[in-house]
Amino acid sequence: MTLPAPSGSPSTGRQVRPAGLTDQQKVADLIFFESHVHRHLDWRTPLDWLGSSPYWVLEEGHRVTAALACPPDPENIAWIRLFAFASHLSGPSVWPPLWNAARQQLADCGGATVAAITTQHWFDELLMDDGFDLAGHIVLLEWKDGAVDSPRLPAGVAIRTMRYDDLSGVVQVDAEAFEPLWRNSSAALSKAYEQASYATLAEDSSGVIGYQLSTGGSFGAHLARLAVRTDRQGHGLGAALVQELILHIQRTGGSRVTVNTQADNAASLALYDRLGFRRTGEQYPVYATVVK
Repeated sequence: MTLPAPSGSPSTGRQVRPAGLTDQQKVADLIFFESHVHRHLDWRTPLDWLGSSPYWVLEEGHRVTAALACPPDPENIAWIRLFAFASHLSGPSVWPPLWNAARQQLADCGGATVAAITTQHWFDELLMDDGFDLAGHIVLLEWKDGAVDSPRLPAGVAIRTMRYDDLSGVVQVDAEAFEPLWRNSSAALSKAYEQASYATLAEDSSGVIGYQLSTGGSFGAHLARLAVRTDRQGHGLGAALVQELILHIQRTGGSRVTVNTQADNAASLALYDRLGFRRTGEQYPVYATVVK
């Protein structure tokens, strides 16, 4: 693969170039001190992605004043992990050179679906103006303290705490349960496991058939990931995993569980509704485009 050459204007001292590990402090300053910052909801921080590609920066003199990162993970799925720019710049002025460099790099590698979950209107407008399509919405649901039934499991199925050596089975379940855009790679699930405050799985004689990963503390939890193997869906395993999580949260003094899901995922919404989750009113658009 041939990288796009750094581009810039000698008269302004600006150049667009690939980011490197030595840019960590410069990119950190951009993220933490500027107001126009998009960060993907991720198990890895934007700084963790330095060294992966595409990751491009706009440099003025010795200062990084804009950055765009969208490394594919899993293969051919490239979420926009970071887009940020300094206050003296505008989105329409810095997005095109950074996005054109990243898009060319992705195309040279065989293409990818590029997506973003946005929380700020200024980024929505940039994506729509550049041909990204609205692919749906993410909605936030919440369960608050109340009675919950004990899990009812099919014969031969048990729920237990997840171990590191279970991850290969968890990865297989995840790949079966989700469409390509929403799958987690083995590396991402390993990170998720390391950061989870509570992780459990359902298993039978065939191995892992479902799992949940949650984050949070003493006041409650966020159900970050729930999946059941395709051939075992419809048997109450997802509900049982969530019920067991809620009972765990109650035992540890918590009274709240949140979860995000797709607004058009009728099965997921019905499951959470049955368990007493309610929409908070928060929702975030998902945009996507295909780079070839």
